[in-house]
Amino acid sequence: MSQQPSMPVSQQPQAVPEAARARLEGSAADGFFTSDLSVNEFVLTTQTGFEPLGLVMGTSVYHVGIQPTRWGVSQELPVLTQAMYTARELAMARMTAEAAALGADGVIGVRIRPVRLAFSAEVLEFMAVGTAIKAGDGASHRTPSGAPFTSHLSGQDFWTLWQHGWLPRAMVMGTCVYHVAHLTFRQSLQTFGVNAEMKSYTQAIYDARELAMSRMQYEGRQVGAGGVVGVSVEESTWAWGEHAIEFFALGTAVSRSHPDRTPVNPAMVMPLTN
Repeated sequence: MSQQPSMPVSQQPQAVPEAARARLEGSAADGFFTSDLSVNEFVLTTQTGFEPLGLVMGTSVYHVGIQPTRWGVSQELPVLTQAMYTARELAMARMTAEAAALGADGVIGVRIRPVRLAFSAEVLEFMAVGTAIKAGDGASHRTPSGAPFTSHLSGQDFWTLWQHGWLPRAMVMGTCVYHVAHLTFRQSLQTFGVNAEMKSYTQAIYDARELAMSRMQYEGRQVGAGGVVGVSVEESTWAWGEHAIEFFALGTAVSRSHPDRTPVNPAMVMPLTN
C-alpha cells in the first residue's frame, strides 16, 4: 500500500446493491425512516434542522492474500495493510451509496465493525452502519464532490458541531499492519532481569502508529477539511501472530460552514459561602 493513495475508496462512487434497492425506494416513497440513533440523539439532530431518512449500511467480505515477512526485521506488511484498508473503505463507500440513493446530505453515527466469519482465517468482513440525514431547509450540505458527508460522531456531537458553525466532511481513516522484529538471542540477554527500554520495539510501534495517523490526515486533506475531530487509534492483532499488529486511526474531518450560533464565553463563577 502506498503511503498516500490518490483518493480514498470511500469517496469513490459505488453502485447500490440490488438487495438494498427495494428497501431504500420504499423509504424514499413514503417518508418512513429507520435509525440507530438514540432518542436523545434523534431529538438533538432534528433541532439542527436535519431529519433522519433511514438506516444505511454497507459491507465487504474480503479475502486476505499471502504476506511474506522476515522474522528479524521490523517492517510494514503491505498485503495485510491493503486488505484491511480496502475492506473497510468498500463497506463505507456502499453505505454512502445507499445514503445518496435516499437523497441524504450525510450520514452520522457511523460504526465500522468486523464480523467474524467461519469461512476461513483468510476471509474477513467489515460492515459500516449509520443514519442518513437531510437538511429540512432545502440547502445541500454534501461534500464538494457531491457525495453525502459521513461522520462517526454521535447525534449530540453533531448538534454541538452545527451550533458552533462546523459540519462533518467525511469519516477518515488510516491503517498500518506492521511486523515487529523478534529479538535476537543477544538482545534478549541484554534485557534479562533488568529495567530497560526495548528500543527496537518502541521504534517499530512508533513508526506504525505514525503511518496510520499520517494516512488518516491525508484523507482529511483530500476532502478539503480544516481538521479532524474525535480521533482514536486502536491496536488489533487479529489472527496474524503476536508480532504482527494493526494500528487503525479513525476520525471525522470537519470544516467551517457557517458562523458560530452560540459563541462560548467562559465566565468565572464564585461559589457563595456563609
